[in-house]
Amino acid sequence: MDIPALERLIDTYCAAWSETDGAARARLLAEVWAADATYTDPRAHVTGTDELAAHIGRVLASRPGAKVIRTSAVDTHHGLARFAWRVVEADGTMLPEGIDFAETSAEGKLTRIVGFFGPMAPRA
Repeated sequence: MDIPALERLIDTYCAAWSETDGAARARLLAEVWAADATYTDPRAHVTGTDELAAHIGRVLASRPGAKVIRTSAVDTHHGLARFAWRVVEADGTMLPEGIDFAETSAEGKLTRIVGFFGPMAPRA
C-alpha cells in the first residue's frame, strides 16, 4: 500500500474515534477495519468491528466532544505502520501524544492496532 493510501486509511480510522453517531462510526470502521481485526491498548482488547465500535462509543461517552487527531507522518514497512496521535478535548485541551502500531492486509484494511498512551519514559 502506498503512503497516501495508508494515510487515508489511518485518517479514516482516527475519524471513527471522533464520531459520536454510532451508525456513522460503524460506516467509517467498515471502510478500514477487517472483520476479525484486533485493537489493543492498556485498557482494552477487542476483536471485530462491532466490539471496536462499542469500545469507541464508551470512550467518547467519557470524553464528550473529544477528537482524535493524527499528529505524525505515517511510517511503514512490511505491512506494518506506526503513527502518533493525540486526543483534543472539547475545550481544546490537548492530552499527551500516544502511538499506535498497525498491521494491514493485502486488501488494504487494518488487521491489528496496538496502542500506547503518552510519551516514552527515559531510560533509568
